[in-house]
Amino acid sequence: MESLLVGDYKSKVSSVLNKNTKEYGKEFLFDGSDETCWNSHQGSPQSIVIQFAQENVTVKQVNIMFQGGFVGKDCEILIMTNDSKDFVHSCYFYPKDINTTQNFPVESNNTNVKQIKILFPQSTDFFGRITIYKLDILGTAN
Repeated sequence: MESLLVGDYKSKVSSVLNKNTKEYGKEFLFDGSDETCWNSHQGSPQSIVIQFAQENVTVKQVNIMFQGGFVGKDCEILIMTNDSKDFVHSCYFYPKDINTTQNFPVESNNTNVKQIKILFPQSTDFFGRITIYKLDILGTAN
């Protein structure tokens, strides 16, 4: 498995805390630093969508480092293939409320994924905020 976040992949997030993209923008999900993070605004649900640069990928695993206290609950991974125009359910995952990187296998037989959506329907934070320091999507390019 290798990181699928290479090349000109695109990403978008549901919100940014106080619209302060200079301190909490989506680019901080992928910079590899423990000092920077994406922080959503309050409210549920929150989400992250990634469109891969490669044409056909197989997604095998999602790695996320949350900030404890701002962790997604009862999360869902949705995928969009090259054959569809809508996201479809792939699997659920259940993060622990901790600050270390957690690895979640993606249960999908689709080999032509073009986008992935990580959905956080709820948060351990009372206000529904999500804070992520690191995000990586692993799999294979076909």
